Amino acid sequence: MKVLILGVDGYIGWSLALRLMKMGHTVSGADNFFTRRRVREVGSESALPIGTMAGRIRELESSGFGDLEFFRGDVSNADFMYRIIREAQPDAVVHLAEQRSAPYSMIGLKQATDTMVKNIVSTLNLVYAVKDAAPDTHILKLGTMGEYGTPNIDIPEGFFDIEYNGRKDHLPFPKNAGSWYHWTKVHDSNNLMFANRVWNLSVTDVMQGVVYGTRIDEIAETGLYTRYDIDEVWGTVLNRFCAQAVSGLPITPYGEGGQTRGFLPLEDSVTCLAIALENPPGDGEYRVFNQFDKAYSVNYLAERVKEIYEREFGKSAEIRHIDNPRVERESHYYHPVNENLKKLGYRSKRTLDEEILHMLQDLQQFVPRIRKLSGTIMPRTFWKAP
Repeated sequence: MKVLILGVDGYIGWSLALRLMKMGHTVSGADNFFTRRRVREVGSESALPIGTMAGRIRELESSGFGDLEFFRGDVSNADFMYRIIREAQPDAVVHLAEQRSAPYSMIGLKQATDTMVKNIVSTLNLVYAVKDAAPDTHILKLGTMGEYGTPNIDIPEGFFDIEYNGRKDHLPFPKNAGSWYHWTKVHDSNNLMFANRVWNLSVTDVMQGVVYGTRIDEIAETGLYTRYDIDEVWGTVLNRFCAQAVSGLPITPYGEGGQTRGFLPLEDSVTCLAIALENPPGDGEYRVFNQFDKAYSVNYLAERVKEIYEREFGKSAEIRHIDNPRVERESHYYHPVNENLKKLGYRSKRTLDEEILHMLQDLQQFVPRIRKLSGTIMPRTFWKAP
């Protein structure tokens, strides 16, 4: 299978490329290094060392993975998108090339506008390029469980049956996102549903939970690290907690810490995406996968990191709650459904505790590097105006 990964330089994109190439698929990728530049702008960098794309491709070849065809450019540029779709003629295209940070989108008008325009336009470019240049291509777009928000009812996989005023219908589940970034993902889902309806494009819309971890099997075998961000703009909660523990900093849940979300290890993320690619939707089908392993509260994750770090490394770790910079419910019902990928064979490979231990072990090798980034961890981006 020929797979084009948009956003191949990213946390998930690079890991997915490794997995698919190891499986024998032909992989090409596109990126404009947006994340690298924006992470530098906030004074941070990847906590795990990564090379240039040219260097990474050379390492892939020397490690026996084969050649990765790379296109440098911005997928919000229609000419670039059309060119790479025409040249790659992929069986599937994985859309990971969007501004991925909720805090970044909330910094101010410029960042909100940039997020809205780049993300929504890139998806529109993709559906038009596929329609015009490769209409049989399977589009797999990475969305987020954050599209749903935290409703006080169970969250289905995309659609639900509803009865209102005596009439019944099967409708898209209402979305209630919590940042400008998350709203762009909602708009992407709506646009993909519409493109499917009018052009019969085959689409998998993945509502992914929060991904954590330093490695997949291929990274453990080769040392070809993917990026791992820990700053307040680009880092995610469990990745940040582990970095705080190994560097001797307090573990800092936001607010009361009762916020609950779906999580999955990086290993499971690429496994799920590979399963979705190898089991494509039917012709003209639009399908939704809620992609996560289990739901955890922020407090539970902080406690697990503290306990495992203290047990395995013999040092103390402190949990210190700080004011929540976000506008979100800190205590709420949360019960999403995730059956569709399980029906295709997905089972989580490692437990949360096993993955946390791997993260702590990997990060322990780079403590001096992490400590240099410690000034970027505490929140400086606030949802509410001062």
